[in-house]
This record gives sequence, C-alpha cells and structure tokens, in this order.
Amino acid sequence: MTGGKKDYLTLTENGEFHRAYARGVSRRDPALVTYAVKNRRGCVRLGITTGKKIGNSVCRSRCRRVIRAAFMSLGGRVRSGYDYVFVARTLTCEKKSTEIQKIMAAHLEKLGLLLPREGGENA
Repeated sequence: MTGGKKDYLTLTENGEFHRAYARGVSRRDPALVTYAVKNRRGCVRLGITTGKKIGNSVCRSRCRRVIRAAFMSLGGRVRSGYDYVFVARTLTCEKKSTEIQKIMAAHLEKLGLLLPREGGENA
C-alpha cells in the first residue's frame, strides 16, 4: 500500500459475498477465483475469502495479504462501480503477489473490468 491509503472499501457482510457468487461473473484459475458484480455505490469494493481447506491461520492470512497486495499493485486500473471478490485456493499460498497479480489482471481483462495503463501499453 502506498502511504497507507486504500482506494477501495471492504466487503464485510455475508450477503454481499453471496450476491457476488450468485449474480456476478467469474473466472477461475488453479490459484485464484475472481467474481465481479456491479454495485450501486459507484466505488470499488473488495472482498477476499480464504476457507479452512487452504491451510492453517498463518497460511490463510498470507493468502489474504498476497491477494490484497496484488489488487493494490493494479494501481487503480480496476473499473469503479463493482464489487470484486477473490477466493483463495490451495495454490495461492505457494505463489508470490506478482504471480497472483498477473492472474488477477488476466481475469479482470477478460471480464472487461481492467482499464488500460496511463501512457500506453508499455508504461
């Protein structure tokens, strides 16, 4: 995180997650599942799920940190007005945030929710 400032709100209610699972669009990878659903707030909201199958609490916490770091590294390129839910899988623990960021960017690009980089493709 740059300067400790978040560019997103956090999903906390169970119903918000279930809404994303039921009504959202999704992409799957062996290391990460991505759900996106339009919200009426006009802002970016982020939810991260790590089930007990992932591992112990240390592993689950690391997965959440890695996913959060990958999301932040996208640098505000995600489209506003959507709720994003990322579900960690068993391979998430073994990956670094840069690898997760590439997977996440590919998912969001396929869903049409990743904005182009400032200054062209090579920036």
